[in-house]
Amino acid sequence: MANSGTWLLVLRLCALLLFLEAKVFVLGGGDSNVQGGNTIDGSGGVSEICVNDLASFMPPPYGNSSDIVCRPIWNTFVLRYTQTEDHVMNIILSAVYTTGWVGMGFSRDGLMVGSSAIVGWVNRKGHAKIKQYYLQGSKSSQVRPDKGELPLTGIPATVVLHGPRIYLAFQLKFQAHLSRQPLILAVGSGYPKHNNHLTKHTDKTTIKFDFSAGSASEAPSDFGQMKKNHGILAIFGWGLIIPLGAIVPRYFKHKDPLWYYLHSIIQFVGFVIGLAAVVLGQKLYNKIDANFQTHRAIGIFVLVLSILQILAFFLRPSKDAKIRKYWNWYHHWFGRFAVFFAAVNIVLGINIGAAGIEWKISYGFFLSVILIAVIVLEVLARLRRTENKETMPPNFQMNPVT
Repeated sequence: MANSGTWLLVLRLCALLLFLEAKVFVLGGGDSNVQGGNTIDGSGGVSEICVNDLASFMPPPYGNSSDIVCRPIWNTFVLRYTQTEDHVMNIILSAVYTTGWVGMGFSRDGLMVGSSAIVGWVNRKGHAKIKQYYLQGSKSSQVRPDKGELPLTGIPATVVLHGPRIYLAFQLKFQAHLSRQPLILAVGSGYPKHNNHLTKHTDKTTIKFDFSAGSASEAPSDFGQMKKNHGILAIFGWGLIIPLGAIVPRYFKHKDPLWYYLHSIIQFVGFVIGLAAVVLGQKLYNKIDANFQTHRAIGIFVLVLSILQILAFFLRPSKDAKIRKYWNWYHHWFGRFAVFFAAVNIVLGINIGAAGIEWKISYGFFLSVILIAVIVLEVLARLRRTENKETMPPNFQMNPVT
């Protein structure tokens, strides 16, 4: 009887355990209210992470938790910050850490190239490292350690490994209140190599964080392609087709009226492509909250000159009109200004976009082809004029009547 009672008790305990496990499964199987981008971990959640007492393990001033804003921003990344009235900002970025490095970049346009980043890690010997990097290009060799444009103060940046999380803390002082800012978040599984050169990231994202409201939104991911399209259209429209169209009336006027139709058609096609580049550039400018005033102003100036050239086509006076010479002066010089400033703006845009050596070589090749074509055509035109003078019959002269 004792044995049967024991077995009965064991069966009841097993049934109770199965019932409790089913209950836990039902309670845990529902959808979470925290969206995927804000999920921290399965044990604590956001609130538990944000109530950590930073003063117990972070050095001053980063341990001061008064008026601190704490927001989860991506995967296990949590951003804490304070911003004073004189625009001094303490930033503490934390993430679950095992090996490799963790970084946070500040970008002007949401792109990696041209941004400055703070990267921290704990090496194999247990030594904490934190450095600023300038992302000059998309290759690992173009990520420059101890370079960057972040306005760091004299307060030393620090790295702390506390529990399963790594904490990167640094202080910045801006000229004005920081509000919406594109941030690049990245992790790498490999330790930085010799001379602190970073290994390639294993995962990254770009967000647009509003430091005034404490909210994050996912930044559109098509900035890179949009910027490339803007550059390609500008180079082909303003930098290649319009200069080729300007060559036609200078060196092919002896093919009348073919030169006129070729000149008009080529310039109109170049204007349409250039206009598309301007529209796309304005759209990109508004999306990324860019501040490239010179590049934008020159682009608008070139567009206005081109529109005036289009109007000149419709207002072209007859050859016998008295104002024809003034129209010629206006048409020639406005066209030359448009071609010159378009070339200047293309070079400026390549530098602003940190497009890399490939773009410089490509545009340099186009310029070289155009210049060589102009030189060859100029030489041929001079030779033609010389031949025409030599073959021209002498003027007929009558002997005076005596």
